[in-house]
Amino acid sequence: MSEEPNAHDDEGTDLAKSIARGLAGRTGARRAKSRVKRVTPQASSAHPDERDPQTIDVSLERLINERGWATDLKVHALFVHWSAIVGREIAEHVTPISFADERLVVQADSSAWATQMKLLAPTVVGRLNEELGEESLRYMEVLGPRQKSWVKGKLRVKGRGPRDTYG
Repeated sequence: MSEEPNAHDDEGTDLAKSIARGLAGRTGARRAKSRVKRVTPQASSAHPDERDPQTIDVSLERLINERGWATDLKVHALFVHWSAIVGREIAEHVTPISFADERLVVQADSSAWATQMKLLAPTVVGRLNEELGEESLRYMEVLGPRQKSWVKGKLRVKGRGPRDTYG
């Protein structure tokens, strides 16, 4: 007896293949139809401007310039980097106190250093203006050492009192 292949098996295989092809065709067609058309984002312009994403340093620089803080930040940097600007030896004896109206007030720890700073004032003012980047400093006021107050209580004895004996 020779076995003949079952006709139903061939038909079943052909049927499965045709269904698979049909589904593949429909799925492929569906994919083609359902593809989202890519839209390229419109650039704000040919050149970067404020609508484009900005780095933090650009944003901070713009904020500083809009608010007029540039000189104030440079002055604060001067206070922070005082020893690097004027030198370690001067910085040990002279401290910046305030800056207002183009006037820097510094205080020396002795009358000798106060005199020295008064002599060096034009040179130091020039160096500080180089650091500030503009002529924002015109005058440097040098204060001598703070003397100890001998006044205690409500009553006081008249007289000259102590002089500069602390430096």
